[in-house]
Amino acid sequence: MTTTTHQQQQFFAKRLFDGEQLLDNVRFTVVNGSIEDIDIGTQLGAEDIVLESFVVPGFVDLQVNGGGGVLLNSTPTVEGIKTMMAAHAKFGTTAMLPTLITDKVEVMAAAADAIAEAIASGVAGIKGVHFEGPHLSVAKKGAHSAEFIRPISEQEWQVLSRRDIGKVIVTLAPENVLPSDIKKMVSLGIKVCLGHSNADVHTAQKAIEAGADGFTHLYNAMSPLTGRAPGMVGCALQNDSAACGIIVDGHHVAFESCQLAEKIKPNGKLFLVTDAMPPVGTDEQEFNFFDRKVTLADGKLTSTTGELAGSVLDMATAVRNCHHRMKVSLTKSLQMASLFPAQYINESPNIGKLSVGSSADFVLLNDDLYVEQTWVAGTRII
Repeated sequence: MTTTTHQQQQFFAKRLFDGEQLLDNVRFTVVNGSIEDIDIGTQLGAEDIVLESFVVPGFVDLQVNGGGGVLLNSTPTVEGIKTMMAAHAKFGTTAMLPTLITDKVEVMAAAADAIAEAIASGVAGIKGVHFEGPHLSVAKKGAHSAEFIRPISEQEWQVLSRRDIGKVIVTLAPENVLPSDIKKMVSLGIKVCLGHSNADVHTAQKAIEAGADGFTHLYNAMSPLTGRAPGMVGCALQNDSAACGIIVDGHHVAFESCQLAEKIKPNGKLFLVTDAMPPVGTDEQEFNFFDRKVTLADGKLTSTTGELAGSVLDMATAVRNCHHRMKVSLTKSLQMASLFPAQYINESPNIGKLSVGSSADFVLLNDDLYVEQTWVAGTRII
């Protein structure tokens, strides 16, 4: 006969946002990392772990190139992934998709191996992988290396067809990928996002009709919206069913443009991403990036060839910027960092909410919305 040991904890939150509503005096029971019971408007119990600060669902970041001094492309290993996760957990991220920038297929395979091993070994917070490229537009490559941009081949399909790498996002330029290939990706369960593209609105729309349902870092590295040419931006804003990630750091996109997108996109279809690079969680001021160097100055990362090269944004700062600079309500700002990205990768309500059956991934914020504690599956990691 075998016995199962259940690890049970009881928490008491004086103020809690569960992903949908603000609540006071909430006791929630966690068993083996998941929320088993929630009691609202209750009294403090003798055995309760008291959470004095504002409790919110853990943040979900779907575009994380690096952190803690690590770039996934340069360190496609489980240890590198753990370092990235630990760096972003300081700022409230409890789930992420490590993101591989356009690179050789061998690096794609190595990253996939590392993601698979991380998931199999239970590395907290790793939900899958985001391949940002390599099937992009050279004209809108941004900081990506033109030498690695290429058409899709059997080698890439071998990586993308794997079933052991969790949730998968692929960012691609629709002018360089056939609608039939987009349909094939969708049939494999891949979330296809359009980005780094100079496509006209009609080409972008054909990709949406083929099954693409997202746009990577809205406004950045995509054909703009003009009066006579709606471009990728127009397609993104026009399609209510498509979700958009957006970098709210004040460098990638003007806050006024962020506000416009928030007004236009339906509820749940605009979410925060960091596009973070290795300096997040460190004091580093520069790092090597392929054949270039990237320097941090005044909160902005610039490559020696002049392009913006990712960000040093973290999710807690993105929430503050969304609330204070975009003038979005606090509850919606929090949803844009948790519930909405979780919904996009079909992981809600397991993550992105605090409800019965959800993973006990939560963050304690002070009155200024800075992170005090981060918990993943009922274990405090920060």
